[in-house]
Amino acid sequence: MTNFDTSLFTAKQLDEQDILAPFKRQFHFPKHQDTDVIYFCGNSLGLQPKNVEAAVLQELSDWKNLAISGFAKAQNPWLTYQEYLKPTLANIVGAKADEVTVMNTLTVNLHLLMLSFYKPTKQRFKIMMEAGAFPSDQYAIETLVKHFDLEPNDAIIEIEPREGEKLLRTEDILSAIAQHGDSLAVVMFGGINYYTGQLFDMAAITDAAHKVGAIAGFDLAHVVGNVPIQLHDWDVDFACWCNYKYLNGGPGAIGGLYVHEKYASNPSTPRLAGWWGNEEAIRFKMEKGFVPKTTASGWNISTAQILNTVSLKASLELFADATIERLREKSIQLTNYLEFLLHQLPNIQFEIITPKNVAERGAQLSLYFLENGKAIHQKMIDNGIIVDYREPGVIRVAPAPMYCSFEDVYRFYAILRDHF
Repeated sequence: MTNFDTSLFTAKQLDEQDILAPFKRQFHFPKHQDTDVIYFCGNSLGLQPKNVEAAVLQELSDWKNLAISGFAKAQNPWLTYQEYLKPTLANIVGAKADEVTVMNTLTVNLHLLMLSFYKPTKQRFKIMMEAGAFPSDQYAIETLVKHFDLEPNDAIIEIEPREGEKLLRTEDILSAIAQHGDSLAVVMFGGINYYTGQLFDMAAITDAAHKVGAIAGFDLAHVVGNVPIQLHDWDVDFACWCNYKYLNGGPGAIGGLYVHEKYASNPSTPRLAGWWGNEEAIRFKMEKGFVPKTTASGWNISTAQILNTVSLKASLELFADATIERLREKSIQLTNYLEFLLHQLPNIQFEIITPKNVAERGAQLSLYFLENGKAIHQKMIDNGIIVDYREPGVIRVAPAPMYCSFEDVYRFYAILRDHF
């Protein structure tokens, strides 16, 4: 690990050594008193890449000048628009290109995938998830089991941290899976818990689920573009994510999903179908009888959402150049530096509840304040620091490595040191 100190010189030196530093200039930053804000909120909404404007204008131009002909003759023909994103997305999530697609939004995709993979029986009907999962996941699972006329209290198992702890222990998750194995239909975790920033051992969870005959799925909203993963090699059954956080796809950007090839290549895998998921060779015959593509794109339902996808397409060009592996390497160093500087602030009382082990966290550190958390958050905002607050008492600090620098982290520390 790099030896850090509290000097600005060290921050500047780290930036000079950073081969990813030029990417910072590829993004627009909001301003505070004519200076770029310190933007540590990429875990909620990524910044706008500078190449997005031209990309959007290109699609608007093709729509203006070509109208319906844009499906075949646009610079990026719309008929196969989602296909352009698949190679880079597949590399980011450790999948084959035919195992990923883009469509809808995160929670819509979660509903659709759960309807494909949750097949409750009299004995095997329970769904396991982490307690304190993001509310959308809680709502989705609650309403899903009600859809099957089951009681949430009977069908949903929530795994909680031990008394007095804020993080889940992997051994407790695996033990619970084994304990409930005969009744377990699906294990559905967030890959990273949005509140604590804990990165779960998805490979071990998947293996444990499969050993008891259950399906393993993940909400990867806080993982994709943040931490390299290997969905195919880990044999994960399904996953979905949003693309507006670390992937900078823009507010409400189109969502992504993964389906392992053993299901994606099987036309008999159940799903709710639409025209865009039908085999392209016969799509325009306009006949009855859904014939799915034998890829994850067989889950596509509606016509490609060009204007809701173009910003993500532009951002992924930057990810292809930076690579998720190099971003992760920088992220670890950046977050270690942030953690070091935070420990030099004895005047502010908080606890870092995110795991100290870098293998168990991504680009986010969650600072837990016993009191005055909201007021402290507002003071950060007033001083040009963009972070977010989550009840109860947590300020989430997430320096995204694509556009955050070591000097940003130093400035954050210096403001807290001098003004709090």
